[in-house]
Amino acid sequence: MDPFIVLGDADMENVNECAWRVRLYNAGQVCTSAKRFIVMDNIYDEFLDGLIDAFSRVTPGDPMDPATTIAPMNSKRAKEKLQKSFDAAVVAGAKVAYRFPEIDSDGQFFRPSILTDITPDNPGYKTEMFGPVAAVYKVHSEEEAVALANDNPYGLGGMLFCGDKEHGAEVAAKVYTGMMFVNTPLASLPDIPFGGVKLSGYGREMSRLGQMAFTNDKLLVTADHFDKANAPGALYAAQDL
Repeated sequence: MDPFIVLGDADMENVNECAWRVRLYNAGQVCTSAKRFIVMDNIYDEFLDGLIDAFSRVTPGDPMDPATTIAPMNSKRAKEKLQKSFDAAVVAGAKVAYRFPEIDSDGQFFRPSILTDITPDNPGYKTEMFGPVAAVYKVHSEEEAVALANDNPYGLGGMLFCGDKEHGAEVAAKVYTGMMFVNTPLASLPDIPFGGVKLSGYGREMSRLGQMAFTNDKLLVTADHFDKANAPGALYAAQDL
């Protein structure tokens, strides 16, 4: 349940341009796509308005059509599973801040939606909604943002947007995930490690770390001669003498 943290000094033009893309890319069916948007209170309303506006302007259609910006889900089963999770969150008190109009198509489209007011006792709080549903949280401090980001059973990746990238890196380092990207979308590249922590697994793919995962390390020790005095058990052997 990858976090997308927005600190109070973030460039909102950059944030608004990125947020909807990283949630709706591939209809939200990406293991590293942003799932939970954790936003400081001073920019919360601006962020939510921008996300609603972006969601309302997507173009449903054939995923092979370059004009399409929201495609159908991969299967009827995937859509039904997401609908069940979405409905359970709403029944438990989550607010539907936005829902895209009905899509007239035979494809397995799930209407892009935004949920807010998700409390820790809501099943949607720790359920990964694998599709075009954004969960938006308001926080009042960086410490609260980090605590919320870490309060979930997964830890694959995440993003953080801020004005001061050095400070942003310090905050991002406190988020318990395998990967964090500051002021840029999370990317998977062959020359950088990819992997997570907690229920997101262990070990790393790609980069030298990924290559070494497919090797067996061997220990080889050499010496000029056998040193009886420093050998294991030498003390006991000396006592026996």
